Amino acid sequence: MRYINTLREGDSVRSIYLCKSKRSAETRNGKPYDNLVLQDKTGTLDGKVWDPNSGGIADYDEMDFVEVFGEVVSYNNNLQLNIKQLRKPYEDEYNVADYMPTSENNVDGMYEELLSYVNQIDNKYLRQLAEYYFVNNAAFVKIFKEHSAAKSVHHSFAGGLLEHTLSIVKMCEYYVKAYPLLSKDLLYSAALFHDIGKTKELSNFPENDYTDEGQLLGHIVMGVEMISEGVRNIEGFPEKIANELKHCVIAHHGELEFGSPKKPALPEAVALHYADATDAKMQTLKELFKDKETDEWLGFQRLFDSNMRKSSL
Repeated sequence: MRYINTLREGDSVRSIYLCKSKRSAETRNGKPYDNLVLQDKTGTLDGKVWDPNSGGIADYDEMDFVEVFGEVVSYNNNLQLNIKQLRKPYEDEYNVADYMPTSENNVDGMYEELLSYVNQIDNKYLRQLAEYYFVNNAAFVKIFKEHSAAKSVHHSFAGGLLEHTLSIVKMCEYYVKAYPLLSKDLLYSAALFHDIGKTKELSNFPENDYTDEGQLLGHIVMGVEMISEGVRNIEGFPEKIANELKHCVIAHHGELEFGSPKKPALPEAVALHYADATDAKMQTLKELFKDKETDEWLGFQRLFDSNMRKSSL
């Protein structure tokens, strides 16, 4: 198998990948072709089937495993595979685990570290709420540890939701020490819960796509619903604290146009928003520059509204 992160311009490749997406299109001359996104555990690669009706291209669909033969070329500073032959392999020809992008960090180790922050929450109600999901709910824990934090852009790999959440909590730990105004218990809890709705918004791998519920409601609404469920199971949980926690989750995207129903109105909500935005953007840069050995310009990046390159140092 040729892993995607080892491919270089000019390589001839015959290997099996997951067809993550398939979109049919036409050239300016009206000739049909297929746009593919191929995936293995090391990343994704754009593919082009320029002659989908040729005898060398078997019938296939999105989310099929496909064996492709073609040549790696560079287009707009990104690699793509021009596919000349394609077939659907038999199930004994591939191992599904090879096609699930996974966190580079140890998942169990990250989760133990996350639990250490649960143990630092002193407020008994917020502590019980965190334990309701992150300690006592084995089904939730399994899904949370395996889930991605996004369909694409950042942390879109197994273990990504856990990695992202741990990064946010660590940033919040610094904020609490640097700015005594902030409530440690509320901010740690908000960091833990801010993206739990993604366990329902996105399907499991290898699909990692929006569920019907996710399309209709989104992870912020679903996350607040999950908090409400936990609160209902904790006797005497103060309504005021529950609302403050929910507000932090509701406002963590920062702006209405970015999907937050409310803008931050508590210091902890402001801190959570900036921690979330920082980690999302820095992880996006990490993934953009992964395997880029030079400081060439990448081209315009919509998230940053700028052309981007690595520094020369």
